[in-house]
Parts: sequence; C-alpha cells; structure tokens
Amino acid sequence: MEAEALVAEGSGALRTGDWAAASRSFTAALELEEHPAALAGLADALWWLGDLAGSMARRERAYVLLRDVDLVMAAVTALGLCADHWKHVGDEAVTLGWLARATRLIEESGLDEVRGWLLLVRSFVGADPVAGESFARAALDHARSSGDRDLELCSLSEIGAALVRQGRVGEGLTWLDESMAGSLAGEGSSLDTVVLCSCNMITSCTQSAEFGRVVEWIRASDRFTQRYGCPFLYAECRMYYGSVLVATGDWPRAEEELRAAIEISRGSVPVYQRQALTYLAELRLAQGRVEEAERLVADFAEHGSAAGVVARIHLVRGHPSLAVSVLRRRLDEVAAPLESALLHELFGEAEIASGQASAAAERGRALVSLDCLVISARGERLVGRATGDTRALNRALSAFLKLEMPLEAARTRMLIAALAEPEVAESEAFTALGVFEELGASGDADAAAALLRSLGVHAARLGPRGAGALTKREREVLVLLGEGLSNPAIAARLCLSRKTVEHHVARVLAKLGLRGRAEAAAEAVRMSAGE
Repeated sequence: MEAEALVAEGSGALRTGDWAAASRSFTAALELEEHPAALAGLADALWWLGDLAGSMARRERAYVLLRDVDLVMAAVTALGLCADHWKHVGDEAVTLGWLARATRLIEESGLDEVRGWLLLVRSFVGADPVAGESFARAALDHARSSGDRDLELCSLSEIGAALVRQGRVGEGLTWLDESMAGSLAGEGSSLDTVVLCSCNMITSCTQSAEFGRVVEWIRASDRFTQRYGCPFLYAECRMYYGSVLVATGDWPRAEEELRAAIEISRGSVPVYQRQALTYLAELRLAQGRVEEAERLVADFAEHGSAAGVVARIHLVRGHPSLAVSVLRRRLDEVAAPLESALLHELFGEAEIASGQASAAAERGRALVSLDCLVISARGERLVGRATGDTRALNRALSAFLKLEMPLEAARTRMLIAALAEPEVAESEAFTALGVFEELGASGDADAAAALLRSLGVHAARLGPRGAGALTKREREVLVLLGEGLSNPAIAARLCLSRKTVEHHVARVLAKLGLRGRAEAAAEAVRMSAGE
C-alpha cells in the first residue's frame, strides 16, 4: 500500500477513535516516506494513547516539514505544540517560544484563517483573567465571521473559564454550560474541542465549588470517554473529581480517584501529577496525617502548586511567619481570585497567629465581596475568626452546609463553639465531633473532644467503626441492599454508574466485615430495627 493510502486509512481510524489502528497505519506510512500528514496523524494518535513525549516529538518534526509546504498547517501545528507545553508540561519558556513562532508565521504570511485560533491560545497562555476574556471574545468574533464551529465552542469555553477566574462565577458557568452542550452533542468536527471544553468546565466547577455541576458533566461525558478513552482527559477529570470528593466528604472514593490520577499521569503529565499529589496531600492534612502530606509534596515543595500544603504544615507546627513567606510568594504569582481564595484564608490564619487580626479581618472582607459562595464563606469565616463576630461565622456555616462541604462546616462549628455560651458550645462541638469521626479527620476530632472535656462533658474519641465508618452514600447503598435491590437497580435509584455502585457495595462489605449481599441485607434490616 502506498504512503498516501496508509495516511488516508490512518485518518479514518482517527475519526472513529481507533487510536491503535491509526498509529499502525501512520507508522507504516512513515516507513515508506517521511510524510508530514503521517507525522501529524501519528502525533494525534499517540496523544490519545497517552504517549505525550512521542506525540510532541512527531508534532515537532511535522512542523518542520510543513513549514516548507503548508504554512497554514505549520501554524496550526505550532499552536498545538504551544498548547501541549502549556497544558500538559507546564514549561513556560518553551510554551512562549512556540507561541512566538506561530505568531510570526501568521502575521508575516497573512494567515487570516488561523488568526482566531491564535487569539484563542493567547486567551489561556500566560494571560490574566481579564486579558484572557478579551482574547477569547476576539476569537469568538473570528469564529462567527468564519463559521468555524470548533473555534466558536472553544471560545465560549475560554470566555466562561476567564469569567470564573475573575470571580464572576454565575456568568462564567452559563458560557461553560453552553460550550459543553454543543461540544458533547457533536457540533464541532474535532474531538479536541470536547477535551478543551471538558477541562475548562471541570476546572472551573471545582474552583468555584459547583460540585453538583461537575458531577453532572462528568456523567454526561461518560459516553465520550468510554468511546475515545483519552488518558489526559481521564487523568484531569479524575484529579478534579477526586478533589470534589474530598470537599464533599467521600474520602475513601476520593483516595481511589486521586491515586488513579497519579498513576495515569506518572511520567507523562507532570502538571497533573503534581496537582494530584497536592490534592492527596490536602486529604492527608484533613486526616491529621501531617508527615505523610509532607512526604507527598517533598519533591516539588518549592513549586507554586504545593504552596497551600506547605503553608498549612507550617501553621500546624506553629510557624506562622514561614507560612506567610510561602503564601506571599505564591500570591504574587496568582492573579485570579478563585485560585488565591484558599491561600488568602491561610494567610489570614497566619496573620491572626502572628497578632495581626485586623489585617486578617480586612483580608476576609475582601473575599466576602467576591461573587462566589465558597469564597464568600471563607471570607466570612476569616472575619469571624479575626474579630469574634459570630454572625459572620454563622453565615459561613450556612454557606458550607449549602455547598455540602462537611469538613469546612464542622470546622466552622468549632469556631462558633469557642465563642458561644456553654450550652451552644456543647451542641456545636458535639455535632462537629460526629462529622470529624465519620470523615476520619483525627486531628480535628481530637480538638473537638478536648473542647467538650473543657466544658465538663465526657467525650472520649471513638474513631470510625461499624456502620458509623460508612459514608453517607455507602449508607444509602446499604439501605437499598436491605430492600433487595440489585446493583443495576441501585445505580438507577441513586443516578450512579454500575461500576460506581460495585465499588460502594465492595466497600460496605469490607467495612462491616460482611461476606456477601445477603449478610449486608440482614445488617441493613438490623440497623433499621435498631433505629
């Protein structure tokens, strides 16, 4: 078979998502001649198969060959390399080098058909949120004038992501929802459009604590992921989903998802690897396992992504000045309010520990002013912590309860208890202790038990055991097992995938020491009778 025929065969396999077949066809074509389309196609196939290094090497070689025969495709390839280096490797200098190369090609050769894509890439490479929004809106204008649906959907997504990073969450999510609906429906012709829109949606939802929304879109994306199996989409989705599960209190499942993301990204996607390790370290801190958290980020403790974990460790160990030093460096790098909100709350805690409560209160008020419930909640809590304002703490508690963030709600209850009359303090601390015990937040549980003892209340630590060790979702599964439902029926009742239900059933059996579904059903009946 001639090279051209093999390239056509590989291109057809790419369109259907048969990455292995596409790789074989393009490789066979390259054995006959160094064909630029075969190199570009093989780069795409390898990207979807998870070989990022191999993909980028072929894409670079394709660029060199295309530079002499097809300037438009050369510019597109340069922009692709720019995006790969920015989103997957995180090497800013190389990213900017490819951006400069693409810009020169487009400007000097008058490649107007690619100018919209250049604007799109500029919207996320090194741009602050306001500039990013401006670039993305300009890209959208190009898309609408040229009828490029892929560019339109990607521009909608980048506008939404930029708005969310500015703290204009409600407005931004509307744009992101629109881009997701269109991309998953297949309005665009490129699968990369789905990848970009999905990554922006999950990232933005996670940052703004729109946990219900992120779960809905992950489910909506299942069919796409099952068919095309993109490892980078999968790794990033699992990483952010794991962080959502940490925040919403399903820590066993969060551990599974984060470990899977770490394994998937090992040796190929350092940006995802560092972030997944950071999320797992945050879980360890929540569990009171400080030394383990420190080990998880040890190899990149100086990297900005680890700043929150490193600062928290300094605070736990009573070194607020070290925490301030770490946080100040990171905040100088981060302009987007959503990304910096948690760091500002940590900074405020360090200020309070250093005797600068008024500065912490001002920092908290600045967070409250932003249009985002989770940021406002952190701001209210910081104001309450700094000033002793129980009204601010109660507003924070209401927000965390609405967001279904049990650890943050329980920690806020502890702050209220520290300021309240004994009867109220006892009630809040008991409620918090129950949450900490159920989650497995040992350090927080110790603090709650100590506060109760100081109030003259017996509060020995019990630790999670028996049915009390089950998460809320696992208890729901156990109840349905007691009703005799099958896994598919449980999945339908709880709007979960069958695989997820299988995981929940397995964990219920393991935690309760049961040998099968019959024993689980009997245990559910026994528990119900005991209630």
